[in-house]
Amino acid sequence: MANPLHGSGPLRSRNASSSDEIQLRIDPVHGDLDEEIDGLHSRVRLLKGVAQEINAEAKFQNDFLSQLQMTLIKAQAGVKHNMRRMNKSIILQGSNHVVHVVLFALFCFFVVYVLSKFSRR
Repeated sequence: MANPLHGSGPLRSRNASSSDEIQLRIDPVHGDLDEEIDGLHSRVRLLKGVAQEINAEAKFQNDFLSQLQMTLIKAQAGVKHNMRRMNKSIILQGSNHVVHVVLFALFCFFVVYVLSKFSRR
């Protein structure tokens, strides 16, 4: 079985004099590590830019939602205020509107009844 501290790839570890140290030797055949590191570095920079754009968009959306919430609170307060005023005016004028609606409904019922009686003859 292979020793887990000894690799078979381009990076091989050797036993060090101290048990806390691991030494790595780079195989010159697979010396493309600098290019790989540069490629990874550019991708990390790209990801950083994307993350910053996401952060900016999240802040914009959060501000928009805060403004929308304030607008809704103001509209709700306005509706509540107008409902109070309307209730006060109905109380002051009395409930004549309900009586008028009931009388109108009775009148319509009577008209339909009379028309139905005349249409049978």
